[in-house]
Amino acid sequence: MTRQIPSPALSQPFDQDFFNDPYPVYARLRAQGPVHRVALPDGSSAWLVTRERDVRAALTDLRLSVNKAHSTTGYQGFSLPAALDRNLLNIDPDDHLRLRRLVSKGFTPRQVERLRERIAAAAEDLADHLAALGQANLVSEFANPLPLVVIGDLLDVPPADRRPFSEWVSAMFAPQHPGHTAESIDRIHHFLLDLIATRRAHPGDDLLSALIDARDDGDRLSEDELVSLAFLILMAGSENAQHLISSGLLALLRHPEQLALLRSRPDLMPGAVEEILRFAHPNQMAIRRFPTEPIEIGGVPIPRGETVLLCLASANRDPDRYGEPDRFDIRRADVAHLALGHGLHYCPGAALARLEIGTALATLLRRFPNVQLAVPAESLQWRASFRSHALRQLPVRVG
Repeated sequence: MTRQIPSPALSQPFDQDFFNDPYPVYARLRAQGPVHRVALPDGSSAWLVTRERDVRAALTDLRLSVNKAHSTTGYQGFSLPAALDRNLLNIDPDDHLRLRRLVSKGFTPRQVERLRERIAAAAEDLADHLAALGQANLVSEFANPLPLVVIGDLLDVPPADRRPFSEWVSAMFAPQHPGHTAESIDRIHHFLLDLIATRRAHPGDDLLSALIDARDDGDRLSEDELVSLAFLILMAGSENAQHLISSGLLALLRHPEQLALLRSRPDLMPGAVEEILRFAHPNQMAIRRFPTEPIEIGGVPIPRGETVLLCLASANRDPDRYGEPDRFDIRRADVAHLALGHGLHYCPGAALARLEIGTALATLLRRFPNVQLAVPAESLQWRASFRSHALRQLPVRVG
């Protein structure tokens, strides 16, 4: 039985300094305690879990539900329509395992491997474009388009529809334009409905066709589950990979000795990708949780139904778990990070994410031996979001 004590005062860590560099804030919070009740930018509150041991344990704690129906505080999030809400991020074990079994029949190593040559070709084409420009914003000219090509091929999305979708996803996460969120969600919803109808009528050798055809002992995905999973794949597959490519290159440019090592030892790229995931993954938090009963995390009582945020970015820099956690080291031996989740909600697209990041960075380093920042690192601008530490622009010179 948990202790009944008054709720602590609200901490307010999410300010401009945090948006520019969240890691000193996480270090301070970890030193002060394992769990903090924090004010979120929208005025609501949440419990922020900062230490690796507690975050890892909480990710597998079945008393922490991802289903917002268990919220007692009126949590709404993006207020997705039901047809977009039946995805792996929002459902608990029984339904989650059922959906994951079905998804695994479509999201196979063969599906990922068949994209290898396409990813490499797309990266080369975009590198040609960068070379012609000489100086450019890597975010808009390379990092953003590449994942759209990959996900577009994976789901057989018509090329003309790929950039509009990326713009809708960006609008969903734009805190400076909150009114755009509902409109973007509506557009994404109808886009996916049309895409699924097309794949049903004309199935192909793509993931969406495989998901439509997936069976497990006679079970299959419902229409809402199909739309929700397509939404998750498109959103996560474009958004996260785009930011990881930019953040990964920036991490290498800010650590020239590691960049030189990787240039001399291209075989170290798999380790470099893991260190980028640990050190610079844009996602700051796991999907929110709601205790189904009063619980304790790190000895801190948390009431039933309140919002719990498991801070992956803080956990991945915890000095009690990693030696010199703020040092970027592509030969780091301990690569068991939490950037892609842990347990039931481990990212099903992890292999594809690793392939994209590794291919993108290998192409950039091979094609542009003198690539460098075109502006001082301290002048770079970051997205004003507590959920995602992502670059707005990354101006580089490649000539």
